[in-house]
Amino acid sequence: MNDLAFSEINGGVCAAKGFKASGVYCGIKAAMKAGNDGNESPISNTKNDIAMIVSDVACNTAGVYTSNKVKGAPVVVTKKNLEKSGGKSRAVIVNSGNANTCNGDGEEKAVAMCRLTAEKVGIPAEEVIVASTGVIGQVLPLAPIERAVPQLFEKLSYTGNVEAATAIMTTDTVKKEYAVKFTVDGKECHLGGMAKGSGMIHPNMATTLNFITTDCAVSVPMLQKALSEIVKITYNCLCVDGDQSTNDTCMLMSSGLAGNKEIDADSEDFETFKAALCQVMTALTRMLAKDGEGATKLVTCVCSGAPDLDTAIIIAKSVIRSPLVKCAMYGADANCGRIMCAMGYAETDCDVTKADVYYISKAGKILVCKDGLGLSFDEELAKAILSEDEIEIFTDLHMGDASATAWGCDFTYDYVKINGDYRS
Repeated sequence: MNDLAFSEINGGVCAAKGFKASGVYCGIKAAMKAGNDGNESPISNTKNDIAMIVSDVACNTAGVYTSNKVKGAPVVVTKKNLEKSGGKSRAVIVNSGNANTCNGDGEEKAVAMCRLTAEKVGIPAEEVIVASTGVIGQVLPLAPIERAVPQLFEKLSYTGNVEAATAIMTTDTVKKEYAVKFTVDGKECHLGGMAKGSGMIHPNMATTLNFITTDCAVSVPMLQKALSEIVKITYNCLCVDGDQSTNDTCMLMSSGLAGNKEIDADSEDFETFKAALCQVMTALTRMLAKDGEGATKLVTCVCSGAPDLDTAIIIAKSVIRSPLVKCAMYGADANCGRIMCAMGYAETDCDVTKADVYYISKAGKILVCKDGLGLSFDEELAKAILSEDEIEIFTDLHMGDASATAWGCDFTYDYVKINGDYRS
C-alpha cells in the first residue's frame, strides 16, 4: 500500500455517481414476536429495519463472505447470483432483525427477496445482492418485506444513505458510513460505504455487513483483488468478542460513471484506488470496533518490527481478541503480562520473548515491558493512559520491518447484559 490520503466527503454509499439508497421500517421483529409471518404486524414510525441500494447502471461487483461453516441463506444466494451474472449487480436488499440462518426455508426466502426487488427495479433477479442480519435460527417473516419493497423503491434517493445505514443496525448504537474522493486518469472519483456490526465480530475473511460503492471504473478481477487485499489488513484485523458471524458479507460495486479508463491491471491508478478503498475500510473498521457491544473504549494493537506481514497480523489479532486483555483495558489495569501471554500463544513461530510493549493514548506513552520482561513504571500515569476512550497497545518485536494493526474494544458488564437478553 502507498501512503496516499484522500479528502473525506459526505454521502456514504450514495457518494459515488449513480447510486441511490433508501430505508424504511417494516416490522420484522414485531412479526417474529407476534409469532406470525408478518401479516398482522403493525407498520409504525420506528427505526428502519430494511434497506435498498440501486445503481443507475449494471455494476462490476466483488465480494467476500464468512468462512463460518454455518452460512446464512443470503450469503449462499448472493454468491450464486454473482456467479450467474458474471460479477454484475444493480441492487442490494438487506434487512436487520433476522439473520435468515439455520432455517429450512432460508434460501427460498432469500430468493424471494431478490425476486421482489428485481421485479420492482426491472432487472434480472441474479443482479440483486441480498443480505440479512439479526437473530439466528428464527424463521424470517416475508410479508413485512413484501410490503416494504414498494416503499423502498419509492423512497430511493441519491441522498438516501443515512436511511439505509440506519436500517442495517442491530445492537449498533450509531450508524457507520464513510466516503472519500480521489483522482484517477484525470477524473474525480468517489468511493464510500456503510457497515453494521457491534457483536459476534471475529472475522477470518470479512466482518458484519458492509456495502461499498464507487464510480471509479474497475474490472471485476481487479475489484476482487483490491477487496481481498484490503480486507486482510482492515476488517480481518477486527475483533469485538471472538465470535465469527454466519452472515458476514462485504460487497464492492463499481458503476464506472466517473468516466476514467477502466482499471484492468496492476498500475499506479490501481494503487490509488486501493489506497482510497483502504482509507474507507479502515475508517469503517475503527467505527465497528469502537461501537462494540457494551464497549467504552476503542483498543488498537500495533505489532511492529515483525519479520513479515502475516506474523504481524497474527500477533496483533491475538492481543486484541484476548478476553483478559479486553478486561484489563476496561479496568485500566496496565498488566503487561496479559499482553505477553496473548503474544506468546499466537499461532506463529515468531520469537516474541524480546518484545517491547507500550501503552499509548492522549494522556501519554509508557513502556511497560522491555525485551520480554516486565518493568517497574509509574502506575498513576499508566492508569491515566488506559482511562482514555481510545488506547493503543504498541509492540515491537525487533525482528524486521513489517507491521500491522488490529482493532477491538474493552469487555464490560454491559456486553453480558446485551447478549443475555438478545432476543428479548
